[in-house]
Amino acid sequence: MTTSTLTFDVIDAAVPLAPDHPAWALRRQRDKVVAATQGSYDAMFSPAVEGLSVSERLLVALHACCVSKADSLAAHYRDRLVAEGADGAVIAAVDAGKPVADARLQAVLAFTGKLIERPIEGDRAAVQSLADSGLSTPAIVAMSQLIAFLSYQIRVAAGLKALAAVEVAA
Repeated sequence: MTTSTLTFDVIDAAVPLAPDHPAWALRRQRDKVVAATQGSYDAMFSPAVEGLSVSERLLVALHACCVSKADSLAAHYRDRLVAEGADGAVIAAVDAGKPVADARLQAVLAFTGKLIERPIEGDRAAVQSLADSGLSTPAIVAMSQLIAFLSYQIRVAAGLKALAAVEVAA
């Protein structure tokens, strides 16, 4: 096991475990995975990604977390949206699972929901709906990568919470 030099880790913030907790130690057995997970997060929300604004990507993340009932991660993305200065009404609508007025955002959130809840529906027609909403091919690829990352991140957090719960119950 190596010692992490990360200063902030979204998973650690979403699943606060003490360093003496067995689930924390288990996760740290592969520090390069911990670093790669946070590195992926940093890349997914980099301002350098073209075609989707940081706020749009954060709304995708909030929606994915709400659909997945990943409350602590949803809180993280909600906080980031507020920090980015995103429209509070849009944040509230996405948070509540209500429709949004912007057609492009509607298409993005619908695609997100399909890939998170029913991935088999993420077919050619679903991708075409994104293109019809004005997303470029690189933006569609970036969004698909983001949704895949979010699925992974949500599962890691859920797994750590489950391990922590089992350890407490034992």
